[in-house]
Amino acid sequence: MKKQFRQAFNKLQKMGVPVFERSDEPGRFLISAERAESYLWVDSYNCSMRRFGGETVHPEITDVLSDNGLYAEWENAGCLIVYEA
Repeated sequence: MKKQFRQAFNKLQKMGVPVFERSDEPGRFLISAERAESYLWVDSYNCSMRRFGGETVHPEITDVLSDNGLYAEWENAGCLIVYEA
């Protein structure tokens, strides 16, 4: 995993964000929307508009990714995949 991905992965993991290394795309990682604690960080259906200020991803995740030159997009309703910006 490239340094920027590793740094973001480690920081998010320490925050309690459910992150997983991709087995099908080495060097990238996922943010799960299906773990028990996922509702604290992501909401693929934006069920609670007030939770993240109308966004589907907690702003702290966005900040960590941005600080490392990364961003995340929904791969499907179950996870976000992280890419280089």
